[in-house]
Amino acid sequence: MDIEIIKFNDKYSKYFAALNMAWLQKYFVVEPIDHEILFNPKKYILDRGGFIFFAKVNDQIAGTFALIRISETVYELAKMAVEERFQGKKIGNKMLEFCIAEGKRLKADKIILFSNKKLQPAIHLYEKFGFKEAPLGNSEYQRANIKMEVNIT
Repeated sequence: MDIEIIKFNDKYSKYFAALNMAWLQKYFVVEPIDHEILFNPKKYILDRGGFIFFAKVNDQIAGTFALIRISETVYELAKMAVEERFQGKKIGNKMLEFCIAEGKRLKADKIILFSNKKLQPAIHLYEKFGFKEAPLGNSEYQRANIKMEVNIT
């Protein structure tokens, strides 16, 4: 299976929202901040120096994720979702490999993420790519009960 990671294009924005909404509704609730970001990605991510990517398999969008610019040297991995029928096919691995390579290309020192400990397969995947638990601090998401980060310099 050939997985291609592509940059944001307006024609794919509906997938960014749909994939994340499906995931959020399955495991949690869609919080107001989610709705704002998912339906205004240009304002909340792209215009602030961040990036949105899609995993494409045979001309179908299978997954998505964003790198939100926190500072010149820190990005947040956010809004990562894989369509259910594509899960278990190493798409998350491919997206994380790309994410870390992109962080290096951007000369970031670290990538952070917020998650929930009940999502054990996701936590395990993050750990596989070097993410380690860090103090939670403040998160915009009520569901977040774990913060992870990876140093990439």
